[in-house]
Amino acid sequence: MPADLIERMLVERILATTARHRMLEAGNRVGVGVSGGSDSVALLRILQEVSGQLGILLAVLHFNHGLRGADSDGDEQFAASLASRLQLPFFCSREDVARVARERHWNLEEAGRRLRYGFFAALVGEGRVDRVAVAHTADDQAETVLARVLRGTGTAGLAAIYPVNGHVVRPLLEARRAELREYLRNLGQEWREDASNHDQSRLRARLRHQVLPILEREIQPSVVRHLGRLAAISREDEAFWRALTRGRLDAVVEREGGELRIRCTDLLDPFAKGPAPFDNLGGEARLGVTRRVVRGIVEELRGHCRQWTADHVQLVVDFAAEGSSGSRIELPGVIVERSFDWLRFSPAKRGSTKRGSKGSAAVNSAANSADSGGFLRVVQLGNPGESTVVAVPEIGRRFHLKVVDWHLWRSDTDLDKAALDRDLLDSPLVLRNWHPGDSFRPKGRRTSRKLKQFLRMNRVAVSDRDGWPVLTSANMLVWTRGLPVAAEFAPRPATRAGVIIAEENI
Repeated sequence: MPADLIERMLVERILATTARHRMLEAGNRVGVGVSGGSDSVALLRILQEVSGQLGILLAVLHFNHGLRGADSDGDEQFAASLASRLQLPFFCSREDVARVARERHWNLEEAGRRLRYGFFAALVGEGRVDRVAVAHTADDQAETVLARVLRGTGTAGLAAIYPVNGHVVRPLLEARRAELREYLRNLGQEWREDASNHDQSRLRARLRHQVLPILEREIQPSVVRHLGRLAAISREDEAFWRALTRGRLDAVVEREGGELRIRCTDLLDPFAKGPAPFDNLGGEARLGVTRRVVRGIVEELRGHCRQWTADHVQLVVDFAAEGSSGSRIELPGVIVERSFDWLRFSPAKRGSTKRGSKGSAAVNSAANSADSGGFLRVVQLGNPGESTVVAVPEIGRRFHLKVVDWHLWRSDTDLDKAALDRDLLDSPLVLRNWHPGDSFRPKGRRTSRKLKQFLRMNRVAVSDRDGWPVLTSANMLVWTRGLPVAAEFAPRPATRAGVIIAEENI
């Protein structure tokens, strides 16, 4: 494609995108996040070309993550040199991202993102810039949608990357990475390559270099555009649901002293009292609104829903339906307590969640249950060789869930010990007391039975059944005391990692 045609096409697309989403206004001071890579360099060069037409003033922003040694310093020098050559102001910040990630128990990607956007927000807060333009492309959008689908997202997650998020704008969200590189080559403009982008141990790199090229070449040439359209439609739907959910939150949630509370009946049926026509919603529609109300409460308390999965939301729904008065569950950043027909949500205190050594997953604990033997704990498994310990004072027991290399353990493990296949389990797991109606198929049996029948057959007294412990995965019972594990989750010849469950008196 001729160089002038590529340039004109990109310029027109960016102008259309900025106008459609009202990203930039005349007089805005726009900081352009420039990492040194092709996308961000192309964004800077295109915005410089249209800055007069848009009436905006530009500055170059660079965040040095300090993760790649001399290469990171080289990126900073490149960005500074480019800003100088284009006669633009240059703002730079350096952070030891690895250290912060260790101290705050974040992964590297999350730590880098938080610190980078914190740097941008600080510049806006200081009045240095009004908007920050970052260089996410149509390819980034497609990768994000696919990654979220593979990780099990809901409809809100399909919205993926937003064109405008507060002071952050993304003018390149409808441009392809290949077009931007061709544009730079036609300009004779160099850029920096980040070798970590080719590390295919990372999901995004595999999607970028393996999955999407195959989909585009062999199945659907327009896959990137179609995934981008899916994200756009999802954002429109999400805007509607957010408005509807906000109305329900204002109608059924009470706020007091930094806490939020809601009647269980209002959470389980948010439109029971109208307004029409929503008072006749079917069961699935009501559940959809219920899940969004839970997320809305969490977002109001924390400012975001990061770390919250569909499993966490389902735990709150189940707690509203079946929890006992006086019990509570601790979830990421939030404590949920039940008092008769009310659920009370409050921020979790920092450090209240215990952590195992060497970065093992958090052990989510809960306070004592007021009823006899009722309890519920969310359990995150650790790494191979690590044990997650869950204390349940309600029944005077402590549970150990140890992840082991099954190839080493299978010959030494007693047949009576409870062992599960780690890779068949969906986190988070839930350790709770048994409920009437619980059923499962123990290893060695052909059919499922009610747990109550097994307890009766094993001569477990009625008085001992109240706090009888069970472990569930994605609402499926996988283990209970005194019986073989569920057949579907028992170790197989191909099992790599096992989970050994043991209990003891507190």
